[in-house]
Amino acid sequence: MRLVTYRANVEAEARLGAIADDLVVDLARFGERVGVPFPATMLEFIDLGPQAVAIATKAIAEADGMFPLGTAIPLANVKLLAPIPRPRKNLFGIGLNYTEHVAESAKSLDTSADLPRQPVIFSKPPTTVIGPDEPIRHNAEITRQLDWEVELAAVIGRRAKGVSRENALGYVFGYTVCIDMSARDCRRAGQWIYSKGQDSYAPLGPCIVTADEIPDPQTLDLSLTVNGVTKQASNTAYMLFKVDELVADISKGITLEPGDIIATGTPAGVGAGMDPQEWLWPGDTIVATVEGIGSLTHPVVKA
Repeated sequence: MRLVTYRANVEAEARLGAIADDLVVDLARFGERVGVPFPATMLEFIDLGPQAVAIATKAIAEADGMFPLGTAIPLANVKLLAPIPRPRKNLFGIGLNYTEHVAESAKSLDTSADLPRQPVIFSKPPTTVIGPDEPIRHNAEITRQLDWEVELAAVIGRRAKGVSRENALGYVFGYTVCIDMSARDCRRAGQWIYSKGQDSYAPLGPCIVTADEIPDPQTLDLSLTVNGVTKQASNTAYMLFKVDELVADISKGITLEPGDIIATGTPAGVGAGMDPQEWLWPGDTIVATVEGIGSLTHPVVKA
């Protein structure tokens, strides 16, 4: 199932939808008409657990494209928001999680050339999140080194505390695309949160694809272009720490809760690793894509 948060028009409230072909089915309204109650927001739906996905999938399949009046809107006519517009707490970011990215970072940033022995974890505040097509803000008073990072993001579906790697994927609700924006010149004494935590620095979307449709998250191509030129192109198979390892590792000391987001790291091809280095400026456009999920397009604008 492909789940979205959308607005029917600029003044409408944000609502939970499911994509069915070229339609967005409003799950709460659809549920009212078919006698199956569904919530109107993504976080409430995630809270219901995996059974909600199974029930909703079955109900939509049984409708066979014949949705009651007022319960479905053409996808082309809605405004997609970030699937979780306001996460309950900080996003978990994973640094240096692809071998070639470790090497390029060591050449241009103050990071070690040695492969990490444990996941490198940082966080991004909820205020970093923006949805599809929203502008990434470039504040030249703060940064002259705005950089891009395409990432697969995992969305947690159940409370996870001390889970094993063998069971970890069972705690994942689904997957989405994240762009981990980074102001490379804003790192402070080795700390990354100000560099990566500024407003608009976590584009997210365009949807959440539920875990049943992506049984193996380590087989997905991911890429990013700047102004139509490919900068990053890799596959999640090359992660140093796989999704199951990340869930297990974080949950050893930090309880993961429904709706938590783990951005799993980026491959080589970031601007800091170019020779000469390349940075984003107002007027640029970036497009990030993860196979099986979709693409995010964002203009860079002057803050």
